[in-house]
Amino acid sequence: MNNDTITVRGVCLRRSGREILRNIDWTVGQGQHWAVIGANGSGKTTLLKIVGGMLFPTAGEVTVLGCRFGRCDLMALRQRVAWVGSSLLWRMPGHERLWDIVSSGLKATFGKVYELEGADRDRVDACLARAGLGDRGESPFSVLSQGEQQRALFARSLMADPELFIMDEACSGLDIPSRERLLHLADDVMREGKCGVMMVTHHIEEIPAGITHALVLKEGRVLASGPAAQTLTADILSEAFGLRVGVENSNGRFWARVM
Repeated sequence: MNNDTITVRGVCLRRSGREILRNIDWTVGQGQHWAVIGANGSGKTTLLKIVGGMLFPTAGEVTVLGCRFGRCDLMALRQRVAWVGSSLLWRMPGHERLWDIVSSGLKATFGKVYELEGADRDRVDACLARAGLGDRGESPFSVLSQGEQQRALFARSLMADPELFIMDEACSGLDIPSRERLLHLADDVMREGKCGVMMVTHHIEEIPAGITHALVLKEGRVLASGPAAQTLTADILSEAFGLRVGVENSNGRFWARVM
């Protein structure tokens, strides 16, 4: 029996005559946490939208959490996958209090549509506290800073005990302290070992230390794939971005500089 978290074979995606993904092969084993790196337009978010059950490939085979595309209920798969990213911020009702925004994660709705009771209410409080927002539950979502809003989305995603956690450019627009708070939360999830973490980013300094592997895309193809230390190298990233860069690895974190 295949126990891999994700298996992608020969995946292609075409839109309006354009080939966005080209013959992607990718395997994510249990216990692995991946960063997906590449320039704008390389196909990073598109690939993880397929993994999350939000897009169906034009060609190829995809199996996620034991769900083989074409032979399973993708709606059910989506409920097992958490998605955190700046693209979700505009979908949150700004007038609603943060407590209700986080509670909506239990059923993956956008905004308050039902009342919670008992243990579920306690779970909202616990998720808020974990995200460092325990004192902001009554605040309207719109008055929070961008960093607080991203941590709120993180807390919202934890409500449903996801089996796969996808962060899509979640650090975009954040200052350094806000970024590091969010990455600390991601590291906590990885240390717990209850779910795999997939992270899309343009910037290797946004990769938390818990990430074990990296997939580098260029123009919709796999340029490199494997353990992070062997993949996030100066030569590979220079080719991916078309710019000569140097890479430093310090205590499990990666840092890039233009040469």
